[in-house]
Amino acid sequence: MEELPHLIIDLAYILIIAGAVTIIFKKLRQPLVLGYIVAGFLAGPHMPYTPSITDSSSIGDWSQIGVIFLMFTLGLEFSFKRIIKMGLRPIISALLVMTCMISVGSEVGWLFGWSDMDRLFLGGMLAMSSTTIIYKAFDDLGLRMQRFASNVLSVLILEDILGILLMVILSALAVSRKFEGVELLNSMMKLGFFLLLWFLVGVFLIPLLLRRYKKYINTETLLVVSVGLCFMMAVIATNVGYSPAFGAFMMGSIMAETTESENITKSISSLKDFFGAIFFVSVGMLVDPNILMEYWMPIIAITFAVILGQMIFGSFSFLIAGNNLKDSVKCGFSLVQIGEFAFIIAALGESLGVTSKFIYPVVVAVSIITTFVTPYVIKFSDPFYNRLERIIPKNIADNRFSALRRRRNEIIRKFTLGNAWKRFLRAVFIQTIVYLTLCTAIIGASFASLLPVSRQLCGHWYGNIVCGLITLLLVSTCVRPIVVRKNNSDEAKYLHKFNKFHRFLLRIIIGIKFCIGCAVIYYILNFLSPLWWFWHIVISILLMVGIIYNRRIKLLSIRIERTFRKNLRSKEENTRLPSYGRKLKGRDLQISSFTIPQNTKWGGKTLSQLNFGRTEHIHIAAIRRGDQRINIPGGNNRIYPGDIIEIVSDEDGLRAFQTKMMNSVFLVDETNTLQNKLTIIKVGISNSSPLCGKTLVDIDFRRQYNCMVVGIEDDKGNLQVTQAQRKFQAGELIWVVGEEADLAMLRMGV
Repeated sequence: MEELPHLIIDLAYILIIAGAVTIIFKKLRQPLVLGYIVAGFLAGPHMPYTPSITDSSSIGDWSQIGVIFLMFTLGLEFSFKRIIKMGLRPIISALLVMTCMISVGSEVGWLFGWSDMDRLFLGGMLAMSSTTIIYKAFDDLGLRMQRFASNVLSVLILEDILGILLMVILSALAVSRKFEGVELLNSMMKLGFFLLLWFLVGVFLIPLLLRRYKKYINTETLLVVSVGLCFMMAVIATNVGYSPAFGAFMMGSIMAETTESENITKSISSLKDFFGAIFFVSVGMLVDPNILMEYWMPIIAITFAVILGQMIFGSFSFLIAGNNLKDSVKCGFSLVQIGEFAFIIAALGESLGVTSKFIYPVVVAVSIITTFVTPYVIKFSDPFYNRLERIIPKNIADNRFSALRRRRNEIIRKFTLGNAWKRFLRAVFIQTIVYLTLCTAIIGASFASLLPVSRQLCGHWYGNIVCGLITLLLVSTCVRPIVVRKNNSDEAKYLHKFNKFHRFLLRIIIGIKFCIGCAVIYYILNFLSPLWWFWHIVISILLMVGIIYNRRIKLLSIRIERTFRKNLRSKEENTRLPSYGRKLKGRDLQISSFTIPQNTKWGGKTLSQLNFGRTEHIHIAAIRRGDQRINIPGGNNRIYPGDIIEIVSDEDGLRAFQTKMMNSVFLVDETNTLQNKLTIIKVGISNSSPLCGKTLVDIDFRRQYNCMVVGIEDDKGNLQVTQAQRKFQAGELIWVVGEEADLAMLRMGV
């Protein structure tokens, strides 16, 4: 008899326990993450009363795959453009919260005499709240539609991306074991280079390939391609010195900018859930009761540090960012837990061998405790605010920061000249950094791969010439925009109208851009050519002038940039918030989208029949049905299952509508469904039958008998399709489909 591998036996045991425990936790209305952790503890080596797995190393490999999928799906929900559009509020809040909580974690570790690395990694674990658990808490408490909830979710998105950067920084510090500013700056510059490079190349290539081969891509192919790209980027990130989770996140963020992002999310959701479950189970396996008993005091101290730290520093950070006191308190009280990112950072420290063994189970215990108390702390935010409001004067809490913002906006509006310079310099700086990154990547790839091949095929100097020509051709499409772009923009024309000083500054900036372009060409020539450096400078200037005035290079660079912009905006154009919705943001009125359930009672009814405006005090601004969009629908427009409707109202109206929509559904009775199965029978027509000599139209068969005639069998046994105008003849057999009760009534009647 063939023996099963231990991995299959262990997986069977783990998944059975995880399934049973998560059902219990689902019934108790607790997050499934906790269920997986408990299942891992039961299946782990530290639980003496239940069987344990035999090969924990293989489970560790599977959990690593789980981390990759978690980071990939996190990237799919992330958008660089959305971060930019959020404005400064969530960015300030996230940075302040994370900075404060890193300090809190480091100080707690210092109190217990832990090492510098333990303290640093502990601060990183406490810096980010759990997106999964907060989503679950908001859904359970019915708070997802409130304004403060959107602020919290925006900060969580930023915490996730900053958490990825924090992992990279911690990895660099762990390898060097030094806290030198120069080395940290080099690591950050290297990280920024790869981030920008991967994003630019990915956004240019991947949407282009998906569009070109769209007719060949179905759900199965999309799943295979997206998972393949995910693991490819994980491998690339590992080869350049970063974690595979970082690479998976980057590929997810690139795929998020495509129109297929929602389909990719749906296709990999099952894989993510499966491997994510194994990851959290592996986390539970590391929980050692002996360590928890030994370190009970740090667990309690860290738990209180997380809860009180987020309540105080979290609320204060949201208040400084410009939110009112009530929303700030609610936001801060919602962040009082740690979750999946803490586990990932703990696993990172353990894999690098820089943190103590007790850190992981301690953090898991803190996560479990804070997860349980999160709903109660969120509920406590309202009474706490009411008491705080009676103590603090309202003007101090709400009006001070709004007055500062109004003053800043007035200054910006007054100094339009300064604003024009700001826009111009920002655009020049961004485009220079972007194209220099591409130039660096092209030159590096060319010298590393193309140059050795060309030297081997053509000899040393001829190989240099071939490599140099190809590299210059590729780089020319990047150096030209550095020099030429924005020279004739609206801002530049506006600044050129002023006095000689501003025109002189413009010429200096254009000259600097020209020198940057020449420097790129000079580097290539200096690396490959044996000529004197003076001739390299002269040739660089001549080549740069030729590139500027070359029409083909101009058209090619414009085409490349337009393709990139099209790819970058493709998803935005499909999911763009209407202009009226953007103007309502920040006001008491909001715009939200709702998907009508499949089993809704509203299906087929008109808006005038439903009368939402009078009963729920909401306004339906648009109905989206597949590719069709109905703007400002009238009372005669109907609602169908699966429609996406855009609603304008305040928080109370949106919440009331959501409650009514979820209650206005048909509850499916399983017993009734089983009893109402369709059956097909044969019924004979006699001379005395009421059907004899009549057509289906004459009898109104469907309405009278609630059945359907699908065929007629003649005396030779031939079955024919029924015609509505054909008269039934005596001796024929009709084939009828219907429910058993209706068919029984039909037999009795005919």
